[in-house]
Amino acid sequence: MTQSVWMAFGLGFGIGAVFSALFLAGLAHGMRLALGHRSPGAVLLASAALRIAALLAAGWAVVVFAGPVAGLGFGLAFLVLRCLVVARVRTGLGTGGGKWS
Repeated sequence: MTQSVWMAFGLGFGIGAVFSALFLAGLAHGMRLALGHRSPGAVLLASAALRIAALLAAGWAVVVFAGPVAGLGFGLAFLVLRCLVVARVRTGLGTGGGKWS
């Protein structure tokens, strides 16, 4: 592969890592808000709609402006970050400090 392909992949991966971190932080924040709200379904629905729309818009922009290889990097970054966060939360090392807190 040429250097420009790797640069496009790296650009997509970097942008994907940033937007994935924001997506997952928004998920955590939305869950906290929903747990203390009298209508948790509405909070979760609004949170999901905003997060998904932002992630898809960013992914679309990466593919349009940097190419499909950058889109692959973007998608891979999301999968890697999601797996890392899920593994961390499952082992009890998440933001709550305890397994069920």
